[in-house]
Amino acid sequence: MSGLVAGARDRLEIVAADVIHGVWEQVTRMGAIRAGTRRGARFAHLGESSFICFPPTALMNERHISIGHHTLIGSHVTLSAGMALGQDLDAISPVVTIGDRCMIGKGSGIVGHLSIQIGDDVWTGHHVYITDQNHGYDDLTRPISQQAQPERPVRIGSGSWLGHGTVVLPGSVIGSHVAVGAGSVVNGELPDYSVCAGAPARPVRQWVDGEWVRL
Repeated sequence: MSGLVAGARDRLEIVAADVIHGVWEQVTRMGAIRAGTRRGARFAHLGESSFICFPPTALMNERHISIGHHTLIGSHVTLSAGMALGQDLDAISPVVTIGDRCMIGKGSGIVGHLSIQIGDDVWTGHHVYITDQNHGYDDLTRPISQQAQPERPVRIGSGSWLGHGTVVLPGSVIGSHVAVGAGSVVNGELPDYSVCAGAPARPVRQWVDGEWVRL
């Protein structure tokens, strides 16, 4: 008898698992944020055939975020403009701009306060973090959390790729067609048509006069 009960329980769990996964697939599909949806209308622009996968981790001040056409934003992504809900950023809006045909990997964070510009055809791996604001550390008598938070614009050129876990810090300029290795920390300028890696990231190869040159 115990074997029959255990078998029935196993079959019930299999059916329940199928139902749960089926429902979650429907929730994931229907919960995506697209142009034409009420949530999509919160953005400064959300282009045709672009969507943000469900669930996002956090979306803040979407009216200062512009996303181009045919762009995919992975699930569990943070997209944020400013530091507080409803913050008036009209003078510098859009704060975050993501171009056409981009793909932002799962678990990534793009947190802008002044200007983050991401060109067309930029792809990232998972868990990439991009910000234009850092913490000041000038006054040793005060906690870092109470000090100034300087902002410097960030720009990522079209056709570039940022590997898994890349961190892009304020003031960074990544050129066009740049490949940034996984786990790199970008804190400066990376030239066009280069392969870069490290912390801080530095060019290791660059396309010069029709051939790759090791640096």
